[in-house]
Amino acid sequence: MSRTVYVNGEYLPEERATISIFDRGFLFADGVYEVTSVLDGKLIDFAGHAKRLERSLGELEISAPCSVDDLLEIHRRLVAENDITDGLVYLQITRGAADRDFAYPTDATPTLVLFTQSKPGLADSPAARTGIKVISIEDQRWGRRDIKTVQLLYPSMGKMMAKAAGADDAWMVEDGAVTEGTSNNAYIVKGNTIVTRQLGTEILHGITRAAVLRFAREAQMRVEERPFTIDEAKAADEAFITSASSFVMPVVEMDGAPIGTGKPGAVATRLREIYLEESRKAAV
Repeated sequence: MSRTVYVNGEYLPEERATISIFDRGFLFADGVYEVTSVLDGKLIDFAGHAKRLERSLGELEISAPCSVDDLLEIHRRLVAENDITDGLVYLQITRGAADRDFAYPTDATPTLVLFTQSKPGLADSPAARTGIKVISIEDQRWGRRDIKTVQLLYPSMGKMMAKAAGADDAWMVEDGAVTEGTSNNAYIVKGNTIVTRQLGTEILHGITRAAVLRFAREAQMRVEERPFTIDEAKAADEAFITSASSFVMPVVEMDGAPIGTGKPGAVATRLREIYLEESRKAAV
């Protein structure tokens, strides 16, 4: 059965959905996106994603094609029409279609696309019980990683490097310190202290990151926001990642060496429990 998708004001079967070959998202990666998780048919952290979307659009001087309330309605309708219990809603906004020119067009109408992905058992991933393996790679992305743009080629390359090495993901390193994973924020734990890189242009300002750090502090866990090295990660008691689709995911191996006991640690396990419980309560 075909999915219903949303393209510029229309709800369409996916096989009928089209955009212009002149769309700047296709020609220049001139666009931004958000991915919102769905658990039990409800949206997780929607307000946070909407706020970050607004910031990303502002940084690229792209006009919002509709209001936040309209976006919420579109999300909800797609979840309902596609019968999504657990899954994801992907949203992308580009500057729109215009004749190819590096300069921003002055008369383009932004393109708005949304679609769903069904992920049964999203919150019950087996990987959360076993942990994932990561490798370290050089961070070769552009400098404005705080803007959630659709230019994801190097993270895709990093993911393939990890797969080729028999790992699940890659942590990127710049000037000797970890920035983040290919599609997630990175953390280590030493004692009762959680360490993760501070916000800046070097990393994405993760919505799940913000919630998890708030829950950690409420649980009386110590948090240090600073750069850390791969050697620190290898010597840590445990490590984990956060993202909208993986929530809190333990990391048990770095570059072939076990982290801590080589099994998911207590801090990551507890934070995952707290995050899922609190997010479900606040879901819309």
